[in-house]
Amino acid sequence: MSLEKVISISGKPGLYKLVTQTRGGFVAESLMDNKRISVSVQNNVSVLSEIAIYTLSEEVPLGQVFQKIKDKENGAKTSVKPKDGKDKLEEYFFEVLPNYDEDRVYASDIKKIVQWYNLLHENNLLEDLVSMKEENKKEESE
Repeated sequence: MSLEKVISISGKPGLYKLVTQTRGGFVAESLMDNKRISVSVQNNVSVLSEIAIYTLSEEVPLGQVFQKIKDKENGAKTSVKPKDGKDKLEEYFFEVLPNYDEDRVYASDIKKIVQWYNLLHENNLLEDLVSMKEENKKEESE
């Protein structure tokens, strides 16, 4: 499953995968406890594939950031915890994405990225990043 099927719902913890569409929205399944919920069109929903992180030169898609974390951690969970202090989280993120814009990317954003990465890792959804990476290389070379 790609990041296009994984969403974050404002006001709800964790991540959800899209299950099916309904007349008034869609059904999503939590990656934390596999419970299904109905999401209406009024909910503020973000698709992970549409999220990007500000750097000093460009916006880097969240999938690429996850890939950099995965490379740094050799495919394992993050070495920092989401509840670690602001300085520790920023230091870690600086190692992952050295030119991130510190004025526009807050510690709360880094905390969320670390949480999301670990949740995707637990659900074996990071393997899709490799296939996405290869597809992007194919498109660039054509």
